[in-house]
Amino acid sequence: MSVSKEKRKFWMRFILTLILLLSTAYLMYVEFNSVRKNENLRDIGDISKMFIFETEEEWDDEELCTVVQNIEYVYYSHDDPLWEQNNKFGLYIYAEEKDFFEIAQKLVNSNGGKWGYVLIPYNVRDYDTKKWARVFDQLIKKNLIPVIQLWNVDIANYQEETRNAAEFLNRFIWPIKYRYISVYNEPNDNKFWYERSDAAEYARILDYTIRIFKEVNQDFFMMNAAFNVSASSDGQSTDSFEFMKKMDESVSGIFDKLDGWASHPYPQPNFSGSPYATGRWSIRAYEDELKFLKDELGVEKELPVFITETGWAHAEGENYEPSFPPVKKVAEYFEIAFNEVWLKDDRVRAVMPFTIRYDPPFDHFSWINKDKVPYLHYEVLKKIEKVEGKPPTLSTGNVDIYNCLE
Repeated sequence: MSVSKEKRKFWMRFILTLILLLSTAYLMYVEFNSVRKNENLRDIGDISKMFIFETEEEWDDEELCTVVQNIEYVYYSHDDPLWEQNNKFGLYIYAEEKDFFEIAQKLVNSNGGKWGYVLIPYNVRDYDTKKWARVFDQLIKKNLIPVIQLWNVDIANYQEETRNAAEFLNRFIWPIKYRYISVYNEPNDNKFWYERSDAAEYARILDYTIRIFKEVNQDFFMMNAAFNVSASSDGQSTDSFEFMKKMDESVSGIFDKLDGWASHPYPQPNFSGSPYATGRWSIRAYEDELKFLKDELGVEKELPVFITETGWAHAEGENYEPSFPPVKKVAEYFEIAFNEVWLKDDRVRAVMPFTIRYDPPFDHFSWINKDKVPYLHYEVLKKIEKVEGKPPTLSTGNVDIYNCLE
């Protein structure tokens, strides 16, 4: 029995359709694996959201190329953790105030600057997705690099809270490839570590935190909690070098596991010292910390320095405090500190003074008053020429895949 012409045509179209579907599936599989192997590609959220397929509605037997796929993907522009064009200017802000992001941007990215830094505290029990989505959205839009400082961990439950915090922070699209984390704050000072400065306890928590965050995402860039480097061992705090030595004794090599060094080089005494001073009570205290790490603890790694707090207290505030220098002098000190110390030191990656705004009695550290009007030192630093930073930022791309018959 002969097969009719119509049936032959039907089976030919059916076989052609099947071949094209199989070839499409194969090419999708190959492209998917190719994308996953690309070291510069970082999928954001669900990998399926990265792919958009557009297929012609009708096939023409006369056309050789019948299917077009457009694959969209997200990646970071490069992977150099110490990019050369780096804008070191930064400011300590808070996630809860939207206006703070705009105020910080106008300072750190002023006068030619781009991609300055902000320090943002993060409560490890805070899982408010909407709030933090807004935070990261602001960071991306305003070209700000965040340094997230952990706080408020429950010592008795630190393992669970650490993993939850790492997984939560990893949900969001970060503005640059590296996700800077400072693991708590001044643990050698009783005021900031549960009324006891326990070096062994903090070393264990730091070690665990580094491991868990790196397991969740290798792009987390882990730093210590900056120490109160000018404190002494007086029952209320522990000398930071003594504290660091005990940490290393408890967890051998703990400082070799860091990616960067967080430091609080305040100008002492009374947050009023000269910008030209040196040593542990000065704005160059990080130099003594790095020397101690190398000479006393045998740390060979060259750790980039992130100054997560620093600055002078000024007399002006809700109540005038004459023991602090006036704002005019503070503005002069900051200008000297940046131009003659921090900007010239290649070890320093970012300087984030404390703080954009704080309630009394700590309002003397504020960069804006209660009406959000900037103090003079804000305006003076705003005028300093800055660098257009070139960090590994978010980029998008797309590629067309043609499935053609030969």
